[in-house]
Amino acid sequence: MKRWLYKPQIYTSYFWRPFCAQELRVTVFFRYFCGMELFYAYEVEGSVCRLDPEESAHCVRVLRHRAGDAVDIIDGLGTLYHCRLTLDSPKGAEAQIISKEADWGSHPYRLTIGCCPTKNNERFEWFVEKATEIGVDRIVPLIGDHSERKVYKTERALRIALSATKQSLKAKIPVIDEPVSVKGFIKETPDHVGGDGIKLIAYCFEDETHPRRSIMDALREFRGRDVTVLIGPEGDFSKEEADEALAAGYIPVHLGPSRLRTETAAVTAAEAVYLNFI
Repeated sequence: MKRWLYKPQIYTSYFWRPFCAQELRVTVFFRYFCGMELFYAYEVEGSVCRLDPEESAHCVRVLRHRAGDAVDIIDGLGTLYHCRLTLDSPKGAEAQIISKEADWGSHPYRLTIGCCPTKNNERFEWFVEKATEIGVDRIVPLIGDHSERKVYKTERALRIALSATKQSLKAKIPVIDEPVSVKGFIKETPDHVGGDGIKLIAYCFEDETHPRRSIMDALREFRGRDVTVLIGPEGDFSKEEADEALAAGYIPVHLGPSRLRTETAAVTAAEAVYLNFI
């Protein structure tokens, strides 16, 4: 009993001791960024940011901001605006831009992930959320030969990407394309990858003529910044799709010895790219 009473005294004296200058800076940093509220402006015109009704209601009704309050707003294209709220209407708030930061919360690479939507929509949406938090620039829903889901609507995924962008303190929302076939995407990739890009395809079967390598090994040897990764459906890519990808310059890779779900594989690939560049 005495020992139990003694420990809280030690912890109390530790947490309540005077802050040194370094501890104070760390405390201010975490209070600022961990409590930072971001809003998305659908329109930035001159020195004015305009919020849509949903963002306005969250700003004015939920968080109770009023005219004159300082607010931070992103444009979804990579710029953070430090603003002063001038119109506190829950149907259409407006703010005056005081200063701005370009490429705020950005990463030193450009990542495109082509991934086949899962049979369960929520699993694919989980991938969209987590990949956005980690850092992805473009998500392309792919329809493959073995896909169980042949139709995918992107409206909900776009809302999830916006929420994840604000939560992870970024100013750029990833682009989410309309669904396209695996073969159609393979044919278009040379146009958007550019000369300093690497194209990777993760499939499960072995091919002696084109042995798979670790995704980390492939990325370590890469010196560019544009990365494209293809992740197949639950039934994997077909042999024909894989052959077309290899002919188009894709490098076959694996994500380790574990058997991963489609959405887990896609998040793992995003994490591998992130860790390679930070």
